[in-house]
Amino acid sequence: MRFESRLNAKYDFSVNKDIAYGFCNPHKMAILKLIICLSFIHMAVGKGSEAQIQCGPDYMKVIVPIDGDRKISYLDQLKEYSPCQPVMEGDAATYMLDLQDYHKCAVTRVLNKITGKRTYYHKIVIETLSGGRETVTVRCVVTNKRALSRRAVEPFPLDFSEPEVLDITRYEEGRAPEPILGAVVKQNGKQVSGEISVSPGTPLSMEIFLDNSSAPVYGLLVSYMHVTDTGKQQETIIFNGCSIDPYLFDNFQTNDGDNLTAKFRAFKFPDTTYVQFKGTVTVCLDKCQGVQCSNGVTAYGRKRRSIATNADSNKVYEVSLTTFIKVDYLDGDKEAEDVFGLIKNLKVANQLLGDRNGTPATVAEHTQDNQLVLQQSGVKKVVRSASISNMADQ
Repeated sequence: MRFESRLNAKYDFSVNKDIAYGFCNPHKMAILKLIICLSFIHMAVGKGSEAQIQCGPDYMKVIVPIDGDRKISYLDQLKEYSPCQPVMEGDAATYMLDLQDYHKCAVTRVLNKITGKRTYYHKIVIETLSGGRETVTVRCVVTNKRALSRRAVEPFPLDFSEPEVLDITRYEEGRAPEPILGAVVKQNGKQVSGEISVSPGTPLSMEIFLDNSSAPVYGLLVSYMHVTDTGKQQETIIFNGCSIDPYLFDNFQTNDGDNLTAKFRAFKFPDTTYVQFKGTVTVCLDKCQGVQCSNGVTAYGRKRRSIATNADSNKVYEVSLTTFIKVDYLDGDKEAEDVFGLIKNLKVANQLLGDRNGTPATVAEHTQDNQLVLQQSGVKKVVRSASISNMADQ
């Protein structure tokens, strides 16, 4: 479906019921299996009315009817996160997803760097009275002759520039599929979301990956990542592809280029139990070129945009994605207090990073005796943890 707006922008919107779509592949089924498959589609749609989507320059409005045997709906991984709950209007749940501040409720933005379109998408989970779950993918495709107006949100580093025209299409010139990315946090191989609380200091891993259809075509790399308290506090943890403090959050690494993994320790900010990760991921044709970090590790992030490389020619998409985790600790937990101190270290590393005034980047490393080594322009400075804490308190 498509309509024209007053701004001469075109908006495509679609609803994909994953529960039906993922089950069926009519091209590979016999006639009998196809009939059975279509029956399952009818059963899935019959559980409730289809969601309605309205796309605009600032918001994506989604109305999910709570009819049939449906009980509740919520944004994927944000079931208990109050700022992103729907408004109930009669027997319908209405979501107003901000497309300007898309990180707020974890809307994924996909930018086509060649054609200048952009797609915004999210997943909505619907629970039924019988205990079943239905997942609906909602999306808006926006094409503008000019860039959308921006709100006053915390900026990325000054040397980070994005095209003035933004965009995304379902197919790359009709040949390559649109990449769909996912990001999950895991503990011992089990997914952790904003619905499950973990303790500070818990070893975790973050995985960023491509869907099955686009994995054979593309590769990934993480260029920037920020961590916030969902409010005013924000710190950089990945800068130009390299970790600011690998002891707290390690570099992203990969075996195949399609799945990136970084190990980290759960941490929190003082005034909230939610921690929000905001990442910028580049999607390359075939495989992205890694970047050599100061500790000798090849990380799958990229160098400064001001440095032109031949590898830039295969970077076709840029994806902004968000994930949440819920972190809480008990008073007197020594390990939790140690992790809270690491946030202070990260703040100091960000102060020396220079990503707001254009000065050379600083990368932090921890030595075996827990000293923090700050490397800037080839010069290393060793700062003891006690000194860092004092600096952070000032």
